[in-house]
Amino acid sequence: MKPVSGWKRRECYQHLRAYIYGDLQDRVYILYGLRRTGKTTLIRQLISEMDTAMRQQTVFIQIQDNRTLDDVNQDLKYLEKSGYRYVFMDEVTLLNDFIEGAALFSDVFAASGMKIVLSGTDSLGFLFTEDEELYDRCIMSHTTFIPYREFERVLGIEGIDDYIYYGGTMSMGGKHYNDSSRIFATKKSTDEYVDSAIARNIQHSLKNYQYGDHFRSLRELYEKNELTNAVNRIVEDINHRFTLEVLTRDFRSGDLKISAKNLRKDREKPTDILDRIDIEKVNETLKELLEIKNREEQSVKIRDVHRFEIKEYLDLLDLTVEIENRWMSDHNRKETRTVFSQPGMRYSQAEALIRSLMQDEKFRDMSLEERKRVTDRILDEIKGRMMEDIVLLETKQAKNNCEVFRLQFAVGEFDMVIFDPEKGSCEIYEIKHSTEAVREQCRHLLDEAKCRDTEFRYGPITGKYVIYRGQTTKPEDMAENRGGNVTYLNVEEYLRGLRQ
Repeated sequence: MKPVSGWKRRECYQHLRAYIYGDLQDRVYILYGLRRTGKTTLIRQLISEMDTAMRQQTVFIQIQDNRTLDDVNQDLKYLEKSGYRYVFMDEVTLLNDFIEGAALFSDVFAASGMKIVLSGTDSLGFLFTEDEELYDRCIMSHTTFIPYREFERVLGIEGIDDYIYYGGTMSMGGKHYNDSSRIFATKKSTDEYVDSAIARNIQHSLKNYQYGDHFRSLRELYEKNELTNAVNRIVEDINHRFTLEVLTRDFRSGDLKISAKNLRKDREKPTDILDRIDIEKVNETLKELLEIKNREEQSVKIRDVHRFEIKEYLDLLDLTVEIENRWMSDHNRKETRTVFSQPGMRYSQAEALIRSLMQDEKFRDMSLEERKRVTDRILDEIKGRMMEDIVLLETKQAKNNCEVFRLQFAVGEFDMVIFDPEKGSCEIYEIKHSTEAVREQCRHLLDEAKCRDTEFRYGPITGKYVIYRGQTTKPEDMAENRGGNVTYLNVEEYLRGLRQ
């Protein structure tokens, strides 16, 4: 236990500790989340700080997939008789009858004074268990979502771009975290994680919940051994569509002209590539790459009902969250876009897609240098959109008493609006993946008509902000502000200050 004692602790550690050392009876503690999010480390850290007497009453059990609930029942009876008070049981959902009989842990052993911590990667199985068996007799602690502040504090790694590249899992590698062995470092390792940590998680849970009667429309895929593949494809498809949206919405937008101008004036390697690139061709080629491959090998076609149900499970796993888009011109029009809580997964798949695009034969007439410049430009747009999604997601999670959304106008938008219904006021934000502060970034925030319409619907605007990668700067220190009263916030400082 000694190696983990000096490691930084995740925020949920205090909740686990309070359960073990507290007086609460009749409940079990469930520590669940996807692979590599720190569950086992939390348990090891807690045991490492116990005194000798307490540790002598503690046991850690690793469940094997050939065990049954009856086997565990016999083990717990023996441990209780032998004076053990603290039981940590890892991968307990490997028990095929766990979901249907989990009340055994709370109603029998926790009720008699044992402190029981159940952990595992089968997050969906634990959620089914809470609904089916444990009800209010368990304390749930989910580790899947790792906000930026925890990523930075626990791993000692600073910077929004590193979070974009690798965020979503915990590693004790410190400054060596970003090497090729990390989960989201390559497309191959990312796909393996999606398969083992997400797709098989969903399939295993459905197989064991209500004796397999909860497959709903997914049963036909399961019976054809295609359910895991379908989950993988839908996760990838959501990310592909995100990439396409970045290209069609951002890369071909007016911002492209600004980038083209900047690249022409680049002091080190000026280029006019963005003046010559055929954006329509880029988009069409990408659309072709988005088509589902090996369609002829599928005996069951993936329909919208399959996508809907799989997306429900991705939401339950805290893997996906919907961010709302609103339109000032149509109050009833509301749409959402899907944000992944593990940014490294999204970036890895998006990057792989763009690399494939740039190797397409339609772009062979470009030089290697030109293709690289276009690739870097597109990936920078993706990082910008992902930074926006991260800010929106973490703000939404932290300010659950407020409404957090993007607000569209006939021309332009506010990247984020935080509306407080109780106070009857709002704050408006632009989010830019830039280290420099220029007036162009806050032009919508300074638009009197947009601000007037926003205040009519959401109350007085109490703050105008640009979140970017540069230094936090007050309005009076901004030469470009010109009385606009816009504050520039450093993105890492902003995310560090949010609290769930």
